[in-house]
Amino acid sequence: MNKLMLVMGCALIGVVGCKPAEQVIIEKTTEVIEAKAPDCTLTFGIDAWEPYQYMTVDNKPTGLDIEIASAVLNNMNCQLAVEQGSWTELLLKLKTGEVDAVLGASKTEDRKSFAYFSDAYRKERFQLYVRKDNINYPYENISAFLEDGHKLGIVNQYYYGDDMAELYENETFQPLFVGAIISELNIARLLDEEIDGLLEDSFVGASIMRRKGLDKYIKPHNISLESTDVFVMFSQESVTEEQVAAFNRGLTQLKENGEYNKLVSKYSH
Repeated sequence: MNKLMLVMGCALIGVVGCKPAEQVIIEKTTEVIEAKAPDCTLTFGIDAWEPYQYMTVDNKPTGLDIEIASAVLNNMNCQLAVEQGSWTELLLKLKTGEVDAVLGASKTEDRKSFAYFSDAYRKERFQLYVRKDNINYPYENISAFLEDGHKLGIVNQYYYGDDMAELYENETFQPLFVGAIISELNIARLLDEEIDGLLEDSFVGASIMRRKGLDKYIKPHNISLESTDVFVMFSQESVTEEQVAAFNRGLTQLKENGEYNKLVSKYSH
């Protein structure tokens, strides 16, 4: 009997002793770090000019110039916006401050009256393109090409250098220059034999011919213009000189840390 009571007592003690310990609840806290808002937004005018600046099929801006500008603006904590248009349209909007900047610009005295310029960020070289049957034109320069009465397609408001500007001002040659708002129009004119040649940046020309399957019909001639520097051109109406200075510092940093060369290499292949 005593043994039975002892066992029952132990069992009772065991039951009481099985009461679970109080639950400890550990609350997880998540620290929310808000992204820093951009200090500025700059709108860049985009003149379709592959491989330097163009829109992808899903309407995203890309190209060497775009990637360089985007990387520099990111270092400035500024956001890049884009607006598409022809070069002529974009220059007008730059003058009024409707766009803040355009890429791939040449520096001229006239443009200095309404624009600031970045440091030079790459070079460009314009090439003469002709129909394949005329690839052996016996000319060594554009002057000789024009002297024989050949018509030359150019893009309105493009600056092709001092020598070309001098030829354009020549009353004898001026009627031989045929302007267009975009290079593709000159390509159509060349195929239709309305002009005898056109000037285009060597990389842009190669890209257009390859993309449109025209490299069998249009070929680069051995005539090319002198290689020149290009700049980012900023509107004096909407951008401050301090912002241009900050852009130049960012551009220098991009070149020093090796990112600039990586971008150039990406578009060189």
